[in-house]
Amino acid sequence: MSRLQTLFAQKNKGILNVYCTAGYPQLDSTIPVMHALQQSGADLIELGMPYSDPLADGPVIQASSLQAIDNGMTLVVLFQQLQHFRDTITVPVILMGYMNTALQYGFERFCADAAAAGIDGLILPDLPPYEFETEFGAIIKKYGLDFIFLVTPETAPERIQQLDALSTGFIYAVSSSSITGSDKDFSPVEAYLQRLQEMQLRNPILVGFGIKDKYTFDMACNYANGAIIGSAYIKAIAQTDTIEATTKAFIDGIRS
Repeated sequence: MSRLQTLFAQKNKGILNVYCTAGYPQLDSTIPVMHALQQSGADLIELGMPYSDPLADGPVIQASSLQAIDNGMTLVVLFQQLQHFRDTITVPVILMGYMNTALQYGFERFCADAAAAGIDGLILPDLPPYEFETEFGAIIKKYGLDFIFLVTPETAPERIQQLDALSTGFIYAVSSSSITGSDKDFSPVEAYLQRLQEMQLRNPILVGFGIKDKYTFDMACNYANGAIIGSAYIKAIAQTDTIEATTKAFIDGIRS
């Protein structure tokens, strides 16, 4: 089994996936942040590949991406940083980013380098299912990477079933049609997540967008296998010199 499959086989509730931006807050922060997340109890790490026009991301993650780019982060630098991360990091790690970045690097080269480094899967929100099926999915599968599709409250049931059939690892349930980091009333989200739960999808479900504290994490976990926290964590480490202590305090606050 892949690391993601093993994780969900061993723990199917309360999964905490934390997003961090590669090369933020400093260029050499990538591995220390990942270590801090693992040591503090994150089950899964979603490592963002900085991009100048991250359409789905809110101002916090956009700013972190721009800062990382200003710091000098590129895919070449990222894969150099990741060369030996599996010596010490055992939790699943997935890369999240946009197709433009992977295409400019060379898509097959991107998948090969990701797999060689020890990455477990990919989230590329702007890769449509048709192109996945006809061109890119075979390359992703060739290198043993899981691929995670996103669904939203507006996604039709037939489309959800299609994306579930194409996905491996888990389904990323976007909590509402908004950007990351948005505040929201969680009541409508509960009805949407209950609908997903009733569909009995093949893949586990993790909820993202607007998950920021213990309350929203617990609410998401009532209807899904876990949740994804991004903007709130990026805010927490933005102005700290003590990544480990800040990360531990942040995750303790979610888990307590």
